[in-house]
Amino acid sequence: MKCIDESQILKNSKRKSTIDKVVGFLFLFVTLICASIIIFTIVLIAYQGILPFIKEYPASGNQVSTANLGIFLTGLSWSSSGYGAFFLVINTLYVVLLSAIISIPASILTALFVVKIAPKVVGEIFQSGIEMLASVPSVIFGLFGQGVICPIIRDFAFGIGLQTSGGTSVLSGAIVLAMMSIPTITLVTITSLRSVPKTYIEGSLALGATKSETNFKVVLKGATSGIISGIILGLGRALGEATAVSLVIGNAVSGPTFNIFDIGSTLTSIMLMGIGESTGLGYDIRFSLGIMLMVIIVLTNLILNYVKNRVTNPFKKPSKILNACKTLIIYIKTYFKKDKDNEESSK
Repeated sequence: MKCIDESQILKNSKRKSTIDKVVGFLFLFVTLICASIIIFTIVLIAYQGILPFIKEYPASGNQVSTANLGIFLTGLSWSSSGYGAFFLVINTLYVVLLSAIISIPASILTALFVVKIAPKVVGEIFQSGIEMLASVPSVIFGLFGQGVICPIIRDFAFGIGLQTSGGTSVLSGAIVLAMMSIPTITLVTITSLRSVPKTYIEGSLALGATKSETNFKVVLKGATSGIISGIILGLGRALGEATAVSLVIGNAVSGPTFNIFDIGSTLTSIMLMGIGESTGLGYDIRFSLGIMLMVIIVLTNLILNYVKNRVTNPFKKPSKILNACKTLIIYIKTYFKKDKDNEESSK
């Protein structure tokens, strides 16, 4: 009987081991599919975005044309005679900065109200509304901006003696992007605030701090890492949004635009504008804008992650990449300083 029990145990062990291997291979297969989709997308956009600068496209008559990389990187207008994208980069960063100024304080204060100030039932109701807002399609935000935000901006500008193109403006685009970012930042912030240990809060109150002081100086500070993570996700959505912002910003073809009541444009709005009718160079050059957008998003994430690491752990050693960049900068400064000293000595 003992031998039968041992053989049964070994059989069950082998069966469980086989199941674990099958499940492991299944997870690996799914992971490879997800990773391959990302890699395929990046490779496709990179390949299609490089073509405009090396491929010859048929132009009027028997002539051919190729996009100029210098004009693309430094140009201040977008037209078939010269696709300049530098002003689009400036406009994109400017509009996203304006939206961040609106969305970040609003999101943090909303999350603090839901978690620490509002009664539990009221907080749950507000959180459900925010979750529903996060699931609203971007085109709905665009239509709401076109039908509600733009008229408000138009009337406000008229009241202070300014004119707008029916309310379509940089400010309208920033407000719509802020509305789209607020649910994402708020939900992540809510989760972060709830993860702050109660002992921190109780200790602060025991030392004589008021509830407001505890909320702002203890709870928010303890949730800094999660708050910055939410900001990264929110800004990522704002940087990549196309449909909503193109409906309210005006899609200007030159710039940059710093007047918040003037029409403007972003990388995504120009990518979307007229893409259905574009062919040849006008179509492929939009993939080049996609490369620019990916670079901006990656750099933004790296900078914000660096800030998060320095804020949450100021004693953490810098990464090898950062050390390499610092070494390169020091080397370049030393090299140019050496050349300058040699020139001065020769004189």
